Amino acid sequence: MMNEIIFLVEEAQEGGYTARALGVSIFTQAETEEELRANVREATECFYGDAIVGDEQAPQIIRLHFVREEVLAA
Repeated sequence: MMNEIIFLVEEAQEGGYTARALGVSIFTQAETEEELRANVREATECFYGDAIVGDEQAPQIIRLHFVREEVLAA
């Protein structure tokens, strides 16, 4: 049983954020961090529902890993 699911969160080029789960096919996006958190929860609930997916049940913990790219002039 999976205890947690990790989402890789990045700033979208057009603004807002994208989040994709590692290891399962869940993707969502939002304009604000608050909206993103709600969308991640909803997307995870929709993916797992009440059913078991494969041998895994819905995770108990959702972890957001924020990645920010920064470019520096050389």
